[in-house]
Amino acid sequence: MSKDNILRAPARRRFVQGLALGSLAAGLGLNARPLLAASTPVAQTQHLLTGTDFDLEIGHQIVNFTGKEKLATTVNGSLPAPILRWREGERVRLNVRNRLDTDSSIHWHGIILPTEMDGVPGLSFDGIAPGEEFSYEFDVAQSGTYWYHSHSGFQEQTGLYGAIIIDPKEPEPFSYDRDYILMLSDWSDTPPERIYSNLKKMSHYYNRRERTLADDFIPEAQRDGLSTVLSRRQMWEKMRMSDRDISDVTGYTYTFLMNGQPPAAGWTGLFTPGEKVRLRVINAAAMTFFDLRIPGLKMTVVACDGQYVKPVSVDEFRIGIAETIDVIVEPEAHQAYSLFAQAIDRSGYAHGQLTPDPALKASPPAMDPAPELTHMDMGMDMAKMGNGHSGHSMPAMPMQGDHTGHDMPMQNAHAGHDMPAAHQAAMPQNEHQHMSASMSQHAMVAPSMVAQGMNHPVGTHGSHGQGMRHGAEKPYQGHPLSAGMTVHADSEFGPHVDMRAEAPQYRLDDPGVGLRNNGRKVLTYADLRSLYPTPDSREPGREIELHLTGNMSRYMWSINGIRYADADPIHLTYGERVRITLVNDTMMPHPVHLHGMWSDLETGDATHLPRKHTLVVQPGARLSYLVTADARGEWAFHCHLLYHMMGMFRKVVVS
Repeated sequence: MSKDNILRAPARRRFVQGLALGSLAAGLGLNARPLLAASTPVAQTQHLLTGTDFDLEIGHQIVNFTGKEKLATTVNGSLPAPILRWREGERVRLNVRNRLDTDSSIHWHGIILPTEMDGVPGLSFDGIAPGEEFSYEFDVAQSGTYWYHSHSGFQEQTGLYGAIIIDPKEPEPFSYDRDYILMLSDWSDTPPERIYSNLKKMSHYYNRRERTLADDFIPEAQRDGLSTVLSRRQMWEKMRMSDRDISDVTGYTYTFLMNGQPPAAGWTGLFTPGEKVRLRVINAAAMTFFDLRIPGLKMTVVACDGQYVKPVSVDEFRIGIAETIDVIVEPEAHQAYSLFAQAIDRSGYAHGQLTPDPALKASPPAMDPAPELTHMDMGMDMAKMGNGHSGHSMPAMPMQGDHTGHDMPMQNAHAGHDMPAAHQAAMPQNEHQHMSASMSQHAMVAPSMVAQGMNHPVGTHGSHGQGMRHGAEKPYQGHPLSAGMTVHADSEFGPHVDMRAEAPQYRLDDPGVGLRNNGRKVLTYADLRSLYPTPDSREPGREIELHLTGNMSRYMWSINGIRYADADPIHLTYGERVRITLVNDTMMPHPVHLHGMWSDLETGDATHLPRKHTLVVQPGARLSYLVTADARGEWAFHCHLLYHMMGMFRKVVVS
């Protein structure tokens, strides 16, 4: 194996201490030309492996992130796993030996390769048995920032993930002086099997921010009036839903890591004032969306999911599980800057710093207020809700960004916005009553409605007597961002599905719950344009619409109301161009990953569609992308929330 740039050889029984006193865990400070490490004292250094032949060993390791020793799943004794640095155009061989007492695997996330090398047990191969070795070998046909992780059981949650950096053949379209990886993840001392068991028994087990009488009800009643608050609470209770149900697993059990370091230790990267610093941000979490910002610094987004995009200047971005985002920052001052990645539910954060001097430290800013879900996040028809009740309508609020260059008609005056308490308080009492009544008639179907056999309207343009069959296909019907009809499959009706979006919208310029109108420029999918023309300019020959479904109270997840074990494969014809439309019928975002092929996100500019391998579908929203079926074989297609994956999963067959 070529190890010419290993920063520190991994010991077989290396003890990873995440809370070393006074330590600075310096990440890999890669200068743009020579490959060098930041010259900072380290408690844990990320391992770097380069070349074309690699020996990787999966095993167990004792770690300590919380003051308690726990057992992690590691590669070569490292958490995160070693950074793999490849070159575009070369052929790599990765010999993976399994030292665990159970089967294991490695999936090369976002890498275009033959199906038998994809690393998904049960689809592309049988997995790697205990004590056995498997050799992955394939040509590297791309460049950029990617990552790898186990696709076996819950091993990803216990530490089996690492970064992949692929150097391009041609010079990159931007310059930088220093290159860092920021790998975000979530760690729990609780075994993942127990986490999943807890969720199955009580889906809100880890949600410690539900409303209380003293902290919420009384202050809201004093501010908004007793009848208004009772009406709001009654609305949510009738649907057996919570407007604070943001994350399934929270900081109650999670410690959030940056390059394997908890906030108490922090990760440190060095810079010289005036340098351009490239940050390759990878979300390797099992269940956590992160919102990352660097107070005092603008970030220029230059790549997403390893693919170049036209540069976009932002203050903050949300990164879904399995996504990667590359940014360039230019710190000018001789000061430390906080690298602050707060969890979407604001139950904790990962933290590090960029500093010109190891003696200079940056403190994390205060976390934003805990977000609350809104009617729009439930896929409600806000136009119906805003129609003249007692002479009042829903107040329109400006939305971040504009639609320049997009064929994205706004279908209602309130799509894409939170309804903060301040706005609700300003509304007349009868408006709240109207909203409550509207909720019970037009929102996602509550379990009580399902139990009573009540039919929910299946489309935004009238009722349809028969739902579309699961995995149903329909001919191409025009631009996807025009107003469309929502049809729910027959399989979506039953106790296994407790919510269905009535009027899901294309909300590409919606930054998401907790980020709307926060005074900062937040990256959205509407901002993304590929730097290069769309490689396949053909119109799609057909469209496949898939609904992301579930029953939160029973913690059951599915696609079109059908779990993976009972589902038929999705069949694609080799060479065809197909549109996949995802409708999120749930009240939480889902990061959806298609293996083996690129997903060309439809943003409205067909000439420069951004290419992605993972796409986040907002709660109660729809999203469309084009796929060229250019890879024969069997491929995985699934939600990348680890505890959703076993149900919200499909096999895609290209033949």
